[in-house]
Amino acid sequence: MTKYKKGKIIRGTVTGIESYGVFVSCDEYYSGLIHISEISHGFVKNIGDYVSIGDVINVEILEVDEELGQLKLSIKNIDYKKSSANRRRKIKETSQGFSSLAYHLPLWIDEELKKIKNNLELLDK
Repeated sequence: MTKYKKGKIIRGTVTGIESYGVFVSCDEYYSGLIHISEISHGFVKNIGDYVSIGDVINVEILEVDEELGQLKLSIKNIDYKKSSANRRRKIKETSQGFSSLAYHLPLWIDEELKKIKNNLELLDK
């Protein structure tokens, strides 16, 4: 019994792009094709506008061929680029900004120079 079922949404890596669709590697045993008609509800002029080779995307399984290890896939009805694991948080700026770094940088440089000088003196002995 396979872990892949019709209707399931899985993660895959884009391994190839042709004029008729996108090849996706799902794991070491299964690969799939997103036919150009399953990319968008609208007209798709350039598949490269949607995905690039190496992208890790969400895909919906339309069909599973157990014998060949192939999947028919779709991205047109799902948010295929959204990743819960890679969501970025907005960095909040402080009122001080870089001023604390500007203040401490000369002190840190002096400390490191002293350490290097001490190490060189130890080597000379």
